[in-house]
Amino acid sequence: MEEKNYKHNKIKIDHRLKKNKQFNYIFRKGIKYHSKNFNLYAVSSKFKTYKIGYSISKKEGKANKRNLLRRRLKEIVRKNQLVKDNYNYILQAKNGATLLTYSEIEHQLINLFKKHEENKSF
Repeated sequence: MEEKNYKHNKIKIDHRLKKNKQFNYIFRKGIKYHSKNFNLYAVSSKFKTYKIGYSISKKEGKANKRNLLRRRLKEIVRKNQLVKDNYNYILQAKNGATLLTYSEIEHQLINLFKKHEENKSF
């Protein structure tokens, strides 16, 4: 049974990349930016909103470590409003990313998205 909330008629926009086809397209066509522990792939989109996906290898550890890293990445992107509309992104973690602290991850991601902002203005 579907629950309806009549007080909040807002439509929630889903910003997740879900399909393998979407990931493959961005990996092929996207511009790659890199830091010590992360890669950022960005490609322009014809839609007004953004979409973002997270890629963390099983080499990083068991599911609980990968999920912790993914939750941290999502929160940093949301809190700092790093993504811009009309773009699709993939954040890919390199080996050793699960060993970083929250502030180290935040610093690297802010620098990655700054590189993207500088390059997209040309």
